[in-house]
Amino acid sequence: MEVITVAIVEDDQGIRETLGRLLEGTPGFRCVGSFATAEEALQRLPLQKPAVVLVDINLPKMSGIELVAALKAEETKMHFLVLTVYEDSVKIFQALAAGASGYLLKRVPPAKLLEAIKEVREGGSPMSSSIARQVVQSFYRMGQGKQESENLSPRELEILQLLTDGYLYKEIAEKLSIGRETVRTYIGRIYEKLHVRTRTEAVVKHLRQ
Repeated sequence: MEVITVAIVEDDQGIRETLGRLLEGTPGFRCVGSFATAEEALQRLPLQKPAVVLVDINLPKMSGIELVAALKAEETKMHFLVLTVYEDSVKIFQALAAGASGYLLKRVPPAKLLEAIKEVREGGSPMSSSIARQVVQSFYRMGQGKQESENLSPRELEILQLLTDGYLYKEIAEKLSIGRETVRTYIGRIYEKLHVRTRTEAVVKHLRQ
């Protein structure tokens, strides 16, 4: 079994320790670093090179968003998953613009967090449903898109709607009784037909139309 290496950047000790225990107690995951400040993480993460970094936004000095921006410029293979209490659109877009691959609220259930880490590692962009809606609404206000979704098959439209509703790859596979690789293939086709590269862009185009 491939082990996903994960680091945590969180100033709340209780949350940091809870996340560490969750990772260490789950087969297929390993916590390789746990940091209370962005400054410490900035020094040590380039040496540890975890596959995924869980990052809080509100850190003591340097923010989580600043940390993501600083590391993403150098560590292109490192994926960042924001885990925070903030739901305002400004911070969401700042995090995504800095290079975060996903944005989850801290109230996310442990099982869904683990699935989100897997999805980020595989190139996905998981978001809490309320966050995805804010992203969609903000993009919608920027202007209307072309009707590329008309080129999608009924099954592709069905999967795109599930992405829009916040389903993870595994949940889509279970709901439609198909394999995860089949889901990945469909999503690849959806991205190609919509001329997008990420889940967020696909959802935005779908809900614009």
